[in-house]
Amino acid sequence: MKNILILYYSQSGQLREILSNLAKPLVESADMNVVFHAIEPEQPYKFPWKKEDFFQVFPETFLQKTKPNKPLPQHIKDTKFDLIILGYTVWYLSPSIPINSFLKSEEARVLLENTPVVTVNGSRNMWILAQEKIKKLLFKINAKLVGNIAFVDRHVNHISVITIVHWMMGGKKTKYLGFFPKPGVSETDIKSADKFGEILKKYIEKAEFATLQEDIVSVGGVVVKPFLIRSDQGGNRVFDKWSKIIYHTGQKSEIRRARLLKVFNYYLLFAIWIVVPIVFIIFLLTYLPLYGKIKRDKKYYQSVRLR
Repeated sequence: MKNILILYYSQSGQLREILSNLAKPLVESADMNVVFHAIEPEQPYKFPWKKEDFFQVFPETFLQKTKPNKPLPQHIKDTKFDLIILGYTVWYLSPSIPINSFLKSEEARVLLENTPVVTVNGSRNMWILAQEKIKKLLFKINAKLVGNIAFVDRHVNHISVITIVHWMMGGKKTKYLGFFPKPGVSETDIKSADKFGEILKKYIEKAEFATLQEDIVSVGGVVVKPFLIRSDQGGNRVFDKWSKIIYHTGQKSEIRRARLLKVFNYYLLFAIWIVVPIVFIIFLLTYLPLYGKIKRDKKYYQSVRLR
């Protein structure tokens, strides 16, 4: 009997749905024992978000500060798993606080050490450097990252910005104003997630994962858009400065922190609607001269390697 743990944090429920569909071939196998467990923060993050709460988590999220989660159940601690599927979402170009906090815990080190891990992220579109942060956290606790699957919103960047705000602040995964597309990962992608479960099942049965990521990539499990690599890298540089200033200011004055978060809100709107289009134009102008690097980066970010 193969033991598989599906460990995740899903605020809206979308990731839980993705993982449920992905796991169907494993759950239906008589030779596999599949355990689902949702990571629970001691202080829950309410959904839908309130605007002030959404911005309040920015500095701590990006700086990868930890906050307490509820302990894992004893039956999970006592089981040796043949594969752990780790589901996470992206907040501010980083893993969500509950996932980051878990991976920095002693519980995670004991549970994941020397264990094959497949990461599954459900995000808007900029997940690439968040995955790099996950890779580093897994490396530190000697987990064996053998696969990654990225479920993303496939709509145009600025359309997805509008629809995701409608969803995150309103709580309903519906068409904004009646004509914008539904936000988040498409129903088609969610329902077809079981194709990855079939691939995982094959590798779990033979207990050998060397070529797993190649098979995942071959069926579209990791689509890397070169422009979003550039955007992610630029966003991380800017967020690094903002998060440090806001966090350290907040240590001295909550009032000044709140003011800076308001300024950051306006900056974010300016960056999304003004800076990003300019960056895209520059990307197009430099595409051919940088084609070799773009091709190498795309291949790397589709992999589970860590530079």
